[in-house]
Amino acid sequence: MTHRPITTRVLGAGRNASVRHGPVARSRTAGSSMRLETWLLASAALTLGLAMVPASATAAPKDAAAQQAEEIRLLKEQVKALTARLDSQEAASRAATAPDAATAKAPAVLAVAPAAVVAPGVPSPEKIEVAAANAPKAPAKWYDETKVTGRIYYNMSEIRREVNGLRTEEGTGFAIKRVYIGIDHKFNDVYSANITTDVAPVIGPNDGNIVGNGLYIKKAYLEAKLDPAFIVRLGAADTPWVPFVENIYGYRHIENTIADRTSFATSSDWGLHMLGTLAGGIVSYQASVINGGGYRQPKFSQSVDYEGRVSAQYKGFTLGLGGYSGNLAKDTYGSETYHTANRVSALAAYQNPMFTVGGEYFQARNFKQVTVPSPDKASGYSLFGSVRPAPKWSVFARYDHMRPSREGLPSQTGDYGNFGVQFSPTQIVDLALVYKHEKVDGGTLSTSNGTIGGSIDGTYDEVGLFGQVRW
Repeated sequence: MTHRPITTRVLGAGRNASVRHGPVARSRTAGSSMRLETWLLASAALTLGLAMVPASATAAPKDAAAQQAEEIRLLKEQVKALTARLDSQEAASRAATAPDAATAKAPAVLAVAPAAVVAPGVPSPEKIEVAAANAPKAPAKWYDETKVTGRIYYNMSEIRREVNGLRTEEGTGFAIKRVYIGIDHKFNDVYSANITTDVAPVIGPNDGNIVGNGLYIKKAYLEAKLDPAFIVRLGAADTPWVPFVENIYGYRHIENTIADRTSFATSSDWGLHMLGTLAGGIVSYQASVINGGGYRQPKFSQSVDYEGRVSAQYKGFTLGLGGYSGNLAKDTYGSETYHTANRVSALAAYQNPMFTVGGEYFQARNFKQVTVPSPDKASGYSLFGSVRPAPKWSVFARYDHMRPSREGLPSQTGDYGNFGVQFSPTQIVDLALVYKHEKVDGGTLSTSNGTIGGSIDGTYDEVGLFGQVRW
């Protein structure tokens, strides 16, 4: 049985004209329709242009006839441009619908996405994207570059103190050891500023016990980060040694480091501080010219003190060497000083995700004798370590040994130790169950836990829950 192709007559294409249905037939139909549309639009445009000529133009003078001829010429050019544009669209449509050699034998219909057409005068999407990326950003508000930080050290514990075998203090309570509130503001990529307040216990001058809390300015400086290798801070800022060791030790909320807790170093002071990192962050340094009295005593004196540090960190290993020289702000006008205080410090440690182990050593000369004629020296070392057996858990321990007066009281020694278990439920909270013990033989020693010792000996014990909250 033979099937005859279905034909359709096209109006205006001849009496016997017919078109086969199918992809090619539709292409021809579309081409004819588009050609017809072209001539219809051209005729309409020409007719519209001629209709716009006033009826009186037939009687116009020669110059008016020339003007009309020019208008007709312009209209013809517009029609020609329109015709060319429609012809190009018709050619694109034919190319999109024509089957290629690979699909000519298959009845499948080709699906071709039309090319994006951008209207004249409208920028392409690529140009719009580039313009948006290069568009000037709205100026940042002052608070966009300001951060507020905080840290609280607290403990709920039981203490017991003995002097020469007699119990002099015993009790249980809750205490806030430190409250730091800091404000950092960044002016631009070079300049920034920081101010940090410190609420800390005040030690009584008579018995060495805590008599209350005081509000201090621990940090207040302007920073210029000229290069990672050269940063300058002017004002009260971290000193080179103590914050460096605290960062390695990691348990400052339990106890401050050996030189700091026995007043042979301080964590912040007023002055000019220069610091930076070298060799891709492996080597770091800090050099400070400071008042010497610590951040709690920003007083003027006859000279300034110097403190510095150089350290290196590589594949978990850390080595540091520090030094100090000055009069500790004691050479004020009208006072007499006999010695210059000097201190040499060293640290070695190793850290990895599972554990930390390290040690610190210092030797100081005349730190307690600047205004006393007789010279003296002190030394001490601290060994510390921690293990992290499970996420959020750590076990830690520390032991310090001191000889606070090697020449004045050569038999005097001080031993301090702590150990505990810490749980960190979040990154901003640490909770630790801790036991501390300290003993001083052959005299007294002023520490962050008060004065310990006696004419013979003295002890200090504390057990409780210690922690910190930081943000």
